[in-house]
Amino acid sequence: MAKDKPQISSLDPVWDRIKEDAHAAIAAEPLIGGMVHATILHHGSLESALAYRFAFKLSSSEMTGQLMREISEEAYSEDPTLGEAARADLVAIFERDPACHRLMQPLLFFKGFQAVQAYRIGHWLWTHSRKDLAYFIQARVSEIFGIDIHPSAKIGKGLMIDHAHSIVIGETAAVGDNVSMLHSVTLGGTGKEDDDRHPKIGDGVLIGAGAKVLGNIRVGDCSRIAAGSVVLQEVPPCKTVAGVPAKIVGEAGCDQPSLTMDQILNGFVAD
Repeated sequence: MAKDKPQISSLDPVWDRIKEDAHAAIAAEPLIGGMVHATILHHGSLESALAYRFAFKLSSSEMTGQLMREISEEAYSEDPTLGEAARADLVAIFERDPACHRLMQPLLFFKGFQAVQAYRIGHWLWTHSRKDLAYFIQARVSEIFGIDIHPSAKIGKGLMIDHAHSIVIGETAAVGDNVSMLHSVTLGGTGKEDDDRHPKIGDGVLIGAGAKVLGNIRVGDCSRIAAGSVVLQEVPPCKTVAGVPAKIVGEAGCDQPSLTMDQILNGFVAD
């Protein structure tokens, strides 16, 4: 069954749709009413709900929920692009993940989305010279979600991480807009070198489960990296690479691999 597209009913259709989902969820299962009200319906904006969820998930005896919420609310207040990125990420997950049937699901249940929004706050802190606090958030995200994204890394809008187990994104990595990746992806270095040492992922790239992209290399726009591949060299735009080490095995197969999520390598035979 095709998913219903979010309907534009106000200046914030994503938030409106999330609230509609929340009311429908409570009607269907009243036992989750307290959680849904606290996370969604008690808030006047998506940014407020995100700040609450960030604090609820990442607070600890070392950093109280009140402090964490103040940090996140400051970030959302001062940088509107954080909310814009969150909305793009939500829509990306809804449109690309067949297991996502409502826009509220990532906010409540999907650790990939929640970890990325926490990273975005950590990155905001990093760019405002509050690096120790950014490191603290990175550590908490790793502890709670099992995802390690350095706060210095640069990640564009519309990111979808499916399943999101064991994701590693290094300090000088960059990820473009509308990228999709599956679990156990590493964007890492190749040793102990300093400076710029991590991959640069272009727009619209699809990275399969377990793929490792290592070193300061460019993965071109709208390319595909097959599951389990180890990429050590540049990938041209609109190509598919596969293997260990990865080699070009064909074209990407479509204009936007990250949107279609098609991981089938027709005609490819491993060496």
